[in-house]
Amino acid sequence: MPQNSKIIQNPQSGILPKVKGPQMNDRDILNDVLATEKYLTDNYNVFAREASYPALHSDVESILCDTHKAARDSFNAMFQRGWYKFEGVDQQKLQQAQQQFSGYLGQFPYPDVLQ
Repeated sequence: MPQNSKIIQNPQSGILPKVKGPQMNDRDILNDVLATEKYLTDNYNVFAREASYPALHSDVESILCDTHKAARDSFNAMFQRGWYKFEGVDQQKLQQAQQQFSGYLGQFPYPDVLQ
């Protein structure tokens, strides 16, 4: 990892074993819940997009919102306990990525739709 990288993470809470055994601990359970919610939201997105019957679409869309909320709640629980971290990016790299991808806008066949 580069020397100037910024890790965004809370201090770990809870007692986790130094050597992991086969039994699941709280972090493992929350991680499994988050992975399941991510899987569900991916599949409910497809289901909602392809449901042709309006009442079914509405029901699936409602379930999709619930699964997104559950995924976010799981992420927040893990992040608060210090069990989920990510790397921050510096402003210069962020601006470079923004410039790179904004250059792609001209490649879309209907540029007026994106504005």
